[in-house]
Amino acid sequence: MVIYLPNLKNDDAPLLDELTPREIVAELDKYVVGQADAKKAVAIALRNRIRRQRLDPEMAEEVMPKNILMIGSTGVGKTEIARRLAKLANSPFLKVEASKFTEVGYVGRDVESMIRDLVEISIDLVREERLDEVAERAEQNAEDRLLDLLAEPLPEGTENSEKTNSKLRDKLREKLRAGKLDDKMVEIDVKEKVPHVQVATAPGMEEMGANLQEMLPGLFGPRIKKRKMKVPDALDYLTEEEEERLIDMDQITKEALDRVERNGIIFLDELDKIAGREGGTGPDVSREGVQRDILPIVEGTTVNTRYGFVRTDHILFIAAGAFHVAKPSDLIPELQGRFPIRVELQSLTHADFVRILKEPKNALTKQYIALLETEGIKLKFGDDSIEEMAKLAAEVNQSTENIGARRLHTILEKVLEEISFEGPDLKKKKITIDAEYVRKQLSSIVKDQDLSRYIL
Repeated sequence: MVIYLPNLKNDDAPLLDELTPREIVAELDKYVVGQADAKKAVAIALRNRIRRQRLDPEMAEEVMPKNILMIGSTGVGKTEIARRLAKLANSPFLKVEASKFTEVGYVGRDVESMIRDLVEISIDLVREERLDEVAERAEQNAEDRLLDLLAEPLPEGTENSEKTNSKLRDKLREKLRAGKLDDKMVEIDVKEKVPHVQVATAPGMEEMGANLQEMLPGLFGPRIKKRKMKVPDALDYLTEEEEERLIDMDQITKEALDRVERNGIIFLDELDKIAGREGGTGPDVSREGVQRDILPIVEGTTVNTRYGFVRTDHILFIAAGAFHVAKPSDLIPELQGRFPIRVELQSLTHADFVRILKEPKNALTKQYIALLETEGIKLKFGDDSIEEMAKLAAEVNQSTENIGARRLHTILEKVLEEISFEGPDLKKKKITIDAEYVRKQLSSIVKDQDLSRYIL
């Protein structure tokens, strides 16, 4: 599983270089409740990166990132802390499950594919930034090209001067921007999209397959055909074409590789699933082999990608696992040594659930209020309803499987099921959710333990 983090611009966001570890924790507090030890550890790791970049090159080369191992059950915030950290640092970020990899020689993903995936993410990240920079210029160029297509020849006898042409073009530009030409059709040259070719390759040869996929469409060259389309569609197409012309992909690739090497973050989830030594057959046979394959990537090696070689020495690895059955000590000693910082995340309590529903910027209650507001429904959650939902989440987690904050998703969805379904047809547009309503919606499910196991 890969999580791609788009480059969300925020003019009010503080500059990373100016953030102290305490301020980094304060930024993480806006999205993740509790888990102070984990936040402190990642804040120090991020600040050390900034410190390293201020050293002279010779010393900086010797300073290695202190990788982190997070230990905690599902739903306590391990992934969210890593995601928010990467977004704060505007770093290329990849979340990948360790259990997806297998030892060389077995069917499964090659461990080096995580670096190749991270490079792809970095290229998308840098490309988006460059597109933002050239967007205004690209739009201007596309508008000029469209005006050339829309311009009609001057009537006979009209003086064909530069001043006259300029005046007519300005009038046409005004009409275009005012939307008065939206129904007009224009004919433009369009590059036909080449069908995507899927190349099947053996395990460990994904890079060769990717290169072949890239090469095959290029053998025949782009096919150009004329197509009629409405003015707004033509403007969008021409803008995209101009954006591609204005950005330098070689420069983007170079910066993307550099950013991976200096700022890349890999979140290696489910590390406990590959803990344990050899001693059996079947799917578990390659556990230790996977650990040994991951080891050089974490230690620092050079990986060949389609864009060039990438050194992994300064990529920050944040590993995580529940470690209910296996223990961190079950990992091979060499891999244990590569994760010197260990933090244990606490299970969430009733009080934590109350805070999760109320405090974060992206709190679930705020999301549902915003969603239903799109249909004119003014939804309000009373404090007693939040207390009740938090209490029920804690109870169900205790009596069945503890899935942490994810329990709140299912509880809220069940509480608001009728309102969401009836939303467009509701005559009463102001709705307040109280504790009684929550109990009414969930009482039968919570009482029946067997049923709640499957529904909540």
